[in-house]
Amino acid sequence: MNNEYSHIVERAAECLECEAAAIRALVSRVDENFLRAVEMLRACKGKVVVTGVGKSGHIGSKIAATLASTGTPAFFLNPLDAYHGDLGMLGSDDLVLAISYSGATEELLRFLPLIQSKQIPIIGMSGNDSSLLAKYSAVHLNISVEREADPLNLIPTASTTATLAMGDALACALIEVTHFQPTDFAMLHPGGDLGRKLLAKVEDVMFTENLPFLTPEMPMSEAIEIVTKGTLGIGIVVEKRPTPDPSLASILVGIITDGDIRRAMQRLGKAFFDTKVEEIMSRNPKTISKDAKIVEAGEMMNHHSIHTLIVVEPSEVSNQPSAVVGVVDSFSCLPGTRFYH
Repeated sequence: MNNEYSHIVERAAECLECEAAAIRALVSRVDENFLRAVEMLRACKGKVVVTGVGKSGHIGSKIAATLASTGTPAFFLNPLDAYHGDLGMLGSDDLVLAISYSGATEELLRFLPLIQSKQIPIIGMSGNDSSLLAKYSAVHLNISVEREADPLNLIPTASTTATLAMGDALACALIEVTHFQPTDFAMLHPGGDLGRKLLAKVEDVMFTENLPFLTPEMPMSEAIEIVTKGTLGIGIVVEKRPTPDPSLASILVGIITDGDIRRAMQRLGKAFFDTKVEEIMSRNPKTISKDAKIVEAGEMMNHHSIHTLIVVEPSEVSNQPSAVVGVVDSFSCLPGTRFYH
């Protein structure tokens, strides 16, 4: 590396090391005070109102957003706005999370007595257990850092990182105690990709056209061409039944996968091509309803170590087989889910 830039890299690395150390120091502060704060947040019947000034305010806004997105109703309130009418946003069932690294920010301290007059409990976050903010607080969380990450030890860097991390720790703890689930996250994020996938149904993403249908009597010489053209890595073995609805005419009786074909070719040699489909197929393929959620399909594929499911429409007649209406594969399901091919 050019020596001209080496000092820049060193300074950046020092910054990251300093901020990482600030976060590591918080681990020992996940103590009784932290547990009390989590319990207060969980017991809150109203909203969590996060407040702070300057950089603490920016961090507080993000903490409020994280809490709200993980099932804890929360919003950010600037103390300066509270003096001009926004104090009316606070209700008797609310809880305030007040942030000030010094614990002595004047605008915030002027706001705290107004909160106490409404008998609203306060969780304080500062770098000083003896600060006025700590004294005003029912519970105080210490976010002190050894030094800021900038060369001058002046700019809120490591301290804001520590504050943000402590807020994330509170949110993660609340997820644990409230048993917050991915489907709950989806309900709060319907516009995001993850939300859409968690809320969408199998019928929204299943393949329905040019499905690789095979019949039990079909020779494998013909079946292998259909499987190859289908590009799904499977052949769906069906029998036909008379029905007014053509989409429900194909009754599922089995499945052949690429793996089944490879193993049969190794076992049967030249006889493979004249072998009937029914002699190779698996007779109990995994199926799913078109009304099931995509996340259910993903979990089912992961559990059974497969990459496709046959989508069926159950018969309205008791003890009648289900009709094939589509196929769903692992690529239609959640990103990051482990699937086996």
